[in-house]
Amino acid sequence: MDEKLIQRLESAVTRLEALSAGGFSGGVSPGEGEAAAVLDPSIIAFDDLRSQFVRRVRSAAEKIGGRVLDVTKIVEEAFEAQRELLIKIRQTQKPDMSGLAEFLKPLNDVIVKATKMIEGRRPDFFNHLKAAVDSLTALAWIAYTGKDCGLSMPIAHVEESWQMAEFYNNKVLVEFRNKDSNHVEWAKALKELYLPGLRDYVKSHYPLGPVWSATGKVAVSAPPKAPTPSAPMPPPPPPASLFSSESPQASSSRPTKGMAAVFDEINSGKPVTSGLRKVTDDMKTKNRADRTGIISAGEKEGRVSSPSFSKAGPPKLELQMGRKWVVENHIGKKNLVIDDCDAKQSVYIFGCKDSVLQIQGKVNNITVDKCTKMGVVFTDVVAACEVVNCNGVEVQCQGSAPTISVDNTTGCQLYLSKGSLETSITTAKSSEINVLVPGAGPDSDWGEHALPQQFSHVYKNGQFVTTPVSHSGG
Repeated sequence: MDEKLIQRLESAVTRLEALSAGGFSGGVSPGEGEAAAVLDPSIIAFDDLRSQFVRRVRSAAEKIGGRVLDVTKIVEEAFEAQRELLIKIRQTQKPDMSGLAEFLKPLNDVIVKATKMIEGRRPDFFNHLKAAVDSLTALAWIAYTGKDCGLSMPIAHVEESWQMAEFYNNKVLVEFRNKDSNHVEWAKALKELYLPGLRDYVKSHYPLGPVWSATGKVAVSAPPKAPTPSAPMPPPPPPASLFSSESPQASSSRPTKGMAAVFDEINSGKPVTSGLRKVTDDMKTKNRADRTGIISAGEKEGRVSSPSFSKAGPPKLELQMGRKWVVENHIGKKNLVIDDCDAKQSVYIFGCKDSVLQIQGKVNNITVDKCTKMGVVFTDVVAACEVVNCNGVEVQCQGSAPTISVDNTTGCQLYLSKGSLETSITTAKSSEINVLVPGAGPDSDWGEHALPQQFSHVYKNGQFVTTPVSHSGG
């Protein structure tokens, strides 16, 4: 008989014995409800996930020891915390956002504890620790409550979270490929824990998110603690909660503005119309002699020449949900800078004109969409840099980028550094694409290479052979 099936049967028998030992009664007590939840197929499957995949990571870590074993124990603890939450979810009604953050606090505390292992001075086996810590973000799928919650669908969230951790996991594989097979085994086991392990589990049992009880107990948020007058100064704030209902701000603090400020004023309790003035007849436009309805040439020119505002909307440069930098509708701004970013975040640039953006740090992905005469300078990108629907843009890579794609764009200058010469460049429906590469020496001029935009297709030996068209002057 299959070994995995035997383990599942033994686990089920153990639970049934524990349930029968407790006895049965006419009503359903909280303990019996929990016992019934433990026997749920989704919980049994999660136990199988832990016994098969988590145990393999733990076994590999025990051969390495040290901080790798420490962080693996925290990963094991995080999966145990998620199991307890899955059991409670089947007995609890769906809470609001503040109640959800309090409900998921046990899991968040474990993730915060893991994050502290990579803070401060760079520790030994940093790539192991970073891969394990970043992978725990995948467990946040349990916080998915709908399309407006700020998270991707559970299956997609697990896959996206592992992509962030895989960057450091691959470094472990490369570093120890020919040195120590135990480290390679640990890295492979960690990947299989999430892909296919956790992904397939979520796909089978919770593709649309956790299933809350319709008749269970109500989860409530913790009441705020009132500070005492004699209390000392509070300590620094802890790391931000992974499940916080408030989206983090960008690198510079911004006051509340826009519609948020309007609603804050309405909710303040003050009379809404207290600051309004009465409009008299002589103040109405139809009764004013200085309003002729004719716009002078000077006034019209002044409106057209303003470079600071786009018809598409107000300019933006902000971090949304802690994961995505949005740069929109900037015109004539040459000093846009993103300096507080990391490899988990992406950058989306849209509708900018005659501006320059500097990205000082490594990010996961960069997309430049519908921009004109836009310059983008970045250091490193983990996945790809994409240029779409643009006209006359310049992109400079100062570090490394695995892929640069240009789609439906007219006029694009790509500047590559020596570290990015192996970048894969993909073009589609684009013209006037030039790539500039550094010269052989430190004082050498940049070499400019035009990517072909015309191709010749010739039918030979039963298939079409495609070659770029080259022109030569006679």
